[in-house]
Amino acid sequence: MNDPHDPRLPLTPELPEEDNDDEMVGRLLSRRSALRLLGLGGGAAALTAGGVLAQRGGPPPPPGGAEGMGGAGGTSAGTSGATGLPGCVVRPAMTEGPYFVEGEPRRSDLRKDSKTGKVVSGVPLTLDFVTSRVAVGGCTPRAGVLIDVWHCDALGNYSGVSGSAGDFLRGSQVTNAQGKASFTTIYPGWYQGRAIHIHFKLRPLNASGKATGEFTSQLFFPETVNAAVLTRAPYSQKGKADTPNAQDGIYRNGGSQLLLKVTGDPVKGYRATFDVGLNIG
Repeated sequence: MNDPHDPRLPLTPELPEEDNDDEMVGRLLSRRSALRLLGLGGGAAALTAGGVLAQRGGPPPPPGGAEGMGGAGGTSAGTSGATGLPGCVVRPAMTEGPYFVEGEPRRSDLRKDSKTGKVVSGVPLTLDFVTSRVAVGGCTPRAGVLIDVWHCDALGNYSGVSGSAGDFLRGSQVTNAQGKASFTTIYPGWYQGRAIHIHFKLRPLNASGKATGEFTSQLFFPETVNAAVLTRAPYSQKGKADTPNAQDGIYRNGGSQLLLKVTGDPVKGYRATFDVGLNIG
């Protein structure tokens, strides 16, 4: 029988993982609408991929969330999918899941547990966030956005939840004037029923440091890279992941728009950049 306190378990009885897998935050814009706002209406007519621009107010989400606006499509410049489009155009929101912890330490390097001093083992990963505000004619850098990042270790364990101590592989930063924040971490492992992924939360801050909005989602990795990483220690202790992207209930609701394009190798490590437009707050 599964131990309900095991931090490796992806679900809890009170919070089924798929309940809010396509929950949207604020006003929804289709990719076509976002591109029209950017002054790229000519190219937008050929695009049907759905997504969201997190923006407070506006009409309620249409039935089916982003899927109801044309289905999950590829991303634009800076990740995978359609090319030649601003990377900040649209992204789908996804469930927070049961493992978020408020008040994560402000730091760029997530590998060290601040309570024990132990450094978590795994393939190095540098994750760069670029936040923008989508405006008429283009995307402008969005400074002052608090970014929380959390994910499991190489063996599928989260820190600070379900009886697990510590704060490894958790942290937050505020974007700089260029809308950027970079995290040094490890490539996440896998746990039962979920594809390999990273959670993140974006919260614009006002002059007093108070959050004025919130956008939560998840990032995924190409299967070829996952396979290369899982052959190395300590990941190899668990063997092959039981849930590829295509079989993950969260990924199927827009995950292709959150699929990272990574560079590097499993020996020296990887780097990935994620661009996102954030028009809340």
